[in-house]
Amino acid sequence: METPDTPETPAATAGDHAGDRAGDHAASGEGGGEKAPAPTGIAAQNWDTAAADPQYRAAVVDLLGALAYGELAAFERLAEDAKLAPTLEDKAELAKMASAEFHHFERLRGRLSAVGEEPTAAMEPFAAALDGFHRQTAPSDWLEGLVKAYVGDSIASDFYREVAARLDSDTRDLVLQVLDDTGHASFAIEKVRAAIEADPRVGGRLALWARRLMGEALSQAQRVVADRDALSTMLVGGLAGGFDLAEVGRMFSRITEAHTKRMAALGLAA
Repeated sequence: METPDTPETPAATAGDHAGDRAGDHAASGEGGGEKAPAPTGIAAQNWDTAAADPQYRAAVVDLLGALAYGELAAFERLAEDAKLAPTLEDKAELAKMASAEFHHFERLRGRLSAVGEEPTAAMEPFAAALDGFHRQTAPSDWLEGLVKAYVGDSIASDFYREVAARLDSDTRDLVLQVLDDTGHASFAIEKVRAAIEADPRVGGRLALWARRLMGEALSQAQRVVADRDALSTMLVGGLAGGFDLAEVGRMFSRITEAHTKRMAALGLAA
């Protein structure tokens, strides 16, 4: 899963902004120059303690299943995108990123097995929605593929980081680790900016494409949450102090704000 990590780019600011906010809730470090408050509720517990609540356990299994299938789909997508790469160097770079995504998938699959869940069964409820998203947003060329991986993965990463703030310490650590940058952020920014500089007309087309991706990604995230009772309960209340409905709205506003900053990093209008 991709999250920008290059501090010299605006994209890093957007990624760090979302990551810092989740880190604040999770008491993982500093945020806004102030020490984060100590975690409370389930966020202060480890997996063995928190999993005693069957509804919480079900929510985490859903979350890991969705994330695992997302990583597997990202691996497949990057491998396909490598075929569109204009140079051998670009092809090799995408292949390396695909390998990193598959490693993340293996860690999530291993975690599901370790807690006594069958990984395929945990992933299956999310396959149709994610596959549908990828069918509806199939890129037509190399540049659209780069923008899709950068924008789509970043939106998903922001969403999972928000949710991670409400997880037990063991699950939270795993989720944040598999959201580590695969290198796609800086790679996409470099290639897209170069393409726009060579032909400014490309910018308008890619901006429209990115706006479509944003709408489809948010709709897909909302559908997935709405379809899974335990996962939606985690977000809107009832578990770990959960989010209330107003906080869910603020969460999606933060994700949208981060998207706008990433678009600027690409040299595109949001």
